[in-house]
Amino acid sequence: MAIKLGFVVAEFNRDITYMMEIEAEEHAKFLGAEVVERFYVPGAYDMPLAIKKMLKQKNVDAVVTIGCVIEGSTEHDEIVVQHAARKIIDLSLEFEKPVTLGISGPGMTRLEANDRVDYGKRAVESAIKLVQRLA
Repeated sequence: MAIKLGFVVAEFNRDITYMMEIEAEEHAKFLGAEVVERFYVPGAYDMPLAIKKMLKQKNVDAVVTIGCVIEGSTEHDEIVVQHAARKIIDLSLEFEKPVTLGISGPGMTRLEANDRVDYGKRAVESAIKLVQRLA
């Protein structure tokens, strides 16, 4: 039976997260997994509630996060990623399902973000491996 994935995708920096999402979905298909749920949120900081809702669904084996946080003139990017990552880990442990971090950043330029569009693909691979190994 195919592993069923949920995607939580940030709309902020959508030009980049769109490419990340496409690569991630193609890789999921290549590995024999299926994306059964998709939820779009404004930004990476907004992901935890959508992740929690998705983890409650029986038809989702793992959640893949896709986001891109580019460095600004303040430390806002660091705060966003640190808090999102911490909550993502907490939700994975609470629901005993993999939630993988496909969020690029912090501390990167737009050019560096373009070079890291494979983060979504990597997060898919991690989700699939974890589902298989935890079964």
